[in-house]
Amino acid sequence: MSANRFDVRLRRPHWDPLPSGMPVRMRVRLLAAIGLPLVAWYFSWLFAPGRIGQPVLFGLLVAAELLNVVQAVGFWWTCAFERVRQPKAPAHDPAVDVLIPRYDEPIEVVELTVAAAAALRGGDVRVWLLDDGDDDAMRSLAERHGVGYLRRPEHNHAKAGNVNHALAQTDAPFVAIVDCDHVVDPDFLQATLGHFDDDERLAFVQTPQYYANGDEPGVPGAAWAQQTLFFGAIARGKDGLGATFCCGTNVVFRRAALDAVGGFPTNSVTEDFELSLTLHELGWHTAYLPKVLARGLGPEDMASYVTQQLRWARGCLSALPRILTARLPMRLRAQYLLSGLYWLSGWTIVAYMAFPLVRILFGVQPLAHLTAPEFLLHFAPYFAVALATAALAGAGSYTFGALALASSTFWLHIVASVATALGRKGSFKVTPKQGSGGRQPRAVLVPLAAIAVLIGVSAYGLARIPDPATFNNAAFALFHVSVLLTGAWPALRPPRPRRATLPAQAAEEPA
Repeated sequence: MSANRFDVRLRRPHWDPLPSGMPVRMRVRLLAAIGLPLVAWYFSWLFAPGRIGQPVLFGLLVAAELLNVVQAVGFWWTCAFERVRQPKAPAHDPAVDVLIPRYDEPIEVVELTVAAAAALRGGDVRVWLLDDGDDDAMRSLAERHGVGYLRRPEHNHAKAGNVNHALAQTDAPFVAIVDCDHVVDPDFLQATLGHFDDDERLAFVQTPQYYANGDEPGVPGAAWAQQTLFFGAIARGKDGLGATFCCGTNVVFRRAALDAVGGFPTNSVTEDFELSLTLHELGWHTAYLPKVLARGLGPEDMASYVTQQLRWARGCLSALPRILTARLPMRLRAQYLLSGLYWLSGWTIVAYMAFPLVRILFGVQPLAHLTAPEFLLHFAPYFAVALATAALAGAGSYTFGALALASSTFWLHIVASVATALGRKGSFKVTPKQGSGGRQPRAVLVPLAAIAVLIGVSAYGLARIPDPATFNNAAFALFHVSVLLTGAWPALRPPRPRRATLPAQAAEEPA
């Protein structure tokens, strides 16, 4: 285990889910009080008589803007109701089955996870390594650390099937699930189990999915910045609205709740999202504890990130019909819809990129008699407040790199939504825990193609008709180029040497 003293997951967390200073709910409420009138001002201008240019383009613009404003107002609403729970020890130490699902992750990733789980504090902690890779080295690892080992005869339904098989072999009243790359703190159970004493209908307590490699440049850092906004202000707000959903790892369940729904659903690639929806339908409650109690690994490179995001997009979009028909209070239905609709935002990016190109090539645009200053005068204030809300709600942790990475992978939303509309079933693919160590231009072919088109059309327009309108639209196109290139660049640059974790930076190994 000496090599593990340099494992990045042993470092103390460099992020706190609770920003200092004014509570986020107060920050967001103040900004919403400014932003809502600006939204009304912008849309009153947008829908003014005579504003319609080319009707189809105008319809696309309105659809894109409505989706964006729903997301913005939904974000304000969610964060304005944040709830901040504190760790709570149980009145007694119940038995807990700690399940560690594994498929093909290497032993150097899994061993530290197993060792940390074996060191969890509690009266009757039963750790199980669920090996879906049928690897005898994993059996030996489990024996070495004194934990249980389970493998199943049929490897169907991916992680959900693996967990359900383990649920049938175990019987503790509480079940913790920890992905095989996450290293739990010794007090993980002591901080979460006490919340079950307060509410007999509490189905699970979710804690953050923290990326220990999130301070690395490129994809890991940008992917982690995206996570900070969700596991910070958004997750606390969802908890305040009673709408926390399971995120698949670092979560503790009441077994009775899992039994009530027949375990994890096997018809979705985001089984945790579907499970939460079903639990809420049956009147179970959920909770979010904003404290980092486990440290895992985020996507190391663009290919890993694409795999992760496509799976999340497919799962959440395929759940939209289910959400619309679910027997849920309107508050919960709206929260689930907000989570699912996010994965349509790639369409808005396509529309915004297309508008200046269509204007340069064909001389038509969504709005009639439009000038860039007039548009920016009405749109920019509302947009600036929306960005400021994300920045203040995330206490500065949400970066331009995170925005650029999400924008450059707009095509994932297109692929996921088209596949969902066509009824294509998705397959569960584990996010790789180790990067390829090389350039990955194939992972960014779509944004590179978009960049080429934006630059090519802009150059053509400026050469053909170098008037102010062409300059304005070329400027908008080049703005998109800068965002896409920033997001795609980590896949194009030479890989940087991995930074060693010095002993002075490392936390103590789990005791």
